[in-house]
Amino acid sequence: METGAGEQRLNVDELTTVIEDFNTLFIRLPTVQQFGFSSLSVLHTLSRQGPTRLTALTATEQLTQPALTSLVSRLERDGLVERRPDPRDGRAVLVALTTAGAEVVRARHANRVARLGQLVADMDDEQRDAIARSIPALRRVIELAGTGTPNIADD
Repeated sequence: METGAGEQRLNVDELTTVIEDFNTLFIRLPTVQQFGFSSLSVLHTLSRQGPTRLTALTATEQLTQPALTSLVSRLERDGLVERRPDPRDGRAVLVALTTAGAEVVRARHANRVARLGQLVADMDDEQRDAIARSIPALRRVIELAGTGTPNIADD
């Protein structure tokens, strides 16, 4: 599928496959600390969103309420998250990262930056530039998913 200017149209099927393969590579990059995927996902979500209600986490983490409650209890026992009262609703509880939890997220990010940097260093300038040019578009996809347009959580 070529456009008139010789640019290739976006093949969403190919993009999906590449993203899936990249995610598989990325989540398996060796890091300084080993945690289960669900634990890491909760820590990452809390690092990006801040203190969050358990019910909101069930939607983002795609876990049942009992499974997430159990996971949060383990993370709390390990000192990585804490529960605190929701200042807007005294009946509700927020889950928040502790300093130790934030350090896990920071250390894993720094380690992945270093490992991905090694891989990217083996690419040529044109390939690195192509990746750099794609960052704003990928950020926009994330932004659109966050607004519910399109609603990717319903598939």
